[in-house]
Amino acid sequence: MRLSRALALGASMLVLLSACSTGGGSKPTIKIGSDGFYESNLMAEIYAQDLEANGYTVDRTGMAIGTRQVSDAALESGKIDLKPEYIGSGLAYYAPGQQTGDPAANAAALQTVLNGKGGGITVLKYTPAQDQNTLVVRADTAAQFHLAKISDLTAVQTQLKFGVATNCPTNPVCGVAFKTAYGLDLSKATLLSACDTPMAQALLGKTIDVGELCSTQPDILVNGWVALQDDKNTQPADNIAPLVRNDYLAKVDKTSFEALLNAVSAKMDTATLADLDKQISVDKKDIATVAKSWLQTNGFVK
Repeated sequence: MRLSRALALGASMLVLLSACSTGGGSKPTIKIGSDGFYESNLMAEIYAQDLEANGYTVDRTGMAIGTRQVSDAALESGKIDLKPEYIGSGLAYYAPGQQTGDPAANAAALQTVLNGKGGGITVLKYTPAQDQNTLVVRADTAAQFHLAKISDLTAVQTQLKFGVATNCPTNPVCGVAFKTAYGLDLSKATLLSACDTPMAQALLGKTIDVGELCSTQPDILVNGWVALQDDKNTQPADNIAPLVRNDYLAKVDKTSFEALLNAVSAKMDTATLADLDKQISVDKKDIATVAKSWLQTNGFVK
C-alpha cells in the first residue's frame, strides 16, 4: 500500500516536473556575449541580469569574447544569441561608408544589413547613451604640440607615439578613416584594447602619446587628459542597442522579451554610463556588482 502510494506520488511529481520543463511558460537559455572591453561587458551584464530577474537562464560563455569581428561572427553563427552593439561602428563594420551622425539612421541601416545575416538578426531600441571612439592626449602633450583637434596631429605625427584599437587596421572608422580624413599613418601604432584599462595605462605611463579611448571613459576626466575634437566628423553616432538572433526570438514571447530590454536601454544615458564606467575602471568595482546596483536603483531587479 505504501509502495503504491509512493509510486503514485512519484508519477504525479514526474508529470508536474514535465509540465514545468516543457510547458508554455518555459524560457530557453539565452547565450549572451559582448566585445572584449569592460563597457560592452557591462551592458551585456545589465541585459543578462534583467533577463534573469524575469525568469530567463543566461549562458555567459560569450562575454568579453573579443573584437567586433569575433563577437559578430559568434552572433551570426549562433554561438551567441545576443550582444550589445555600438550601432554606428557596427554599421561601419558591415557597410563601410553608410554610418552617419544620426543614430536613428544608423539603426535602420544596420537592421537592413542584419536582415540577411545568420538567418536574421534584430536591432532592438538603442540607448540615449552614446560613446564614440576618440583620440586622447595628455595635457602636457597637448600644450607642447598645440593640440585641440585631430587635424592638429597631422603635422606632428612623426614626433608622437600612437596607441589604437587592436582591430584598427581593418576597422573602417579607425585606420582607414584617420588616414583618409587626416592623413594619419597608424600602421606602426601600438595595438591595444581601445576602450579599456591597457590603453589608459599606456597613455598614463607615457608608453604612447596619443591613445584611442571611448568618450565616456572616466580616465580622461580623472587624469585631466584632452580629448581631441574629431573636426572632420569621422566617428559615427554610437548609441548602444542589443542585437538578438531571430531564431531565438521565435522561441519566446517576442513582444515581452523586447519590452524588457527596451525598457533597460531607455534608462541608460551618457552621463550615467560614464559614471558606471568610472566605478569599474577607476574605483575597481566588479562589473556584475555595478550592473546589479544600477538595475536595483532603476527598479528592474530587487
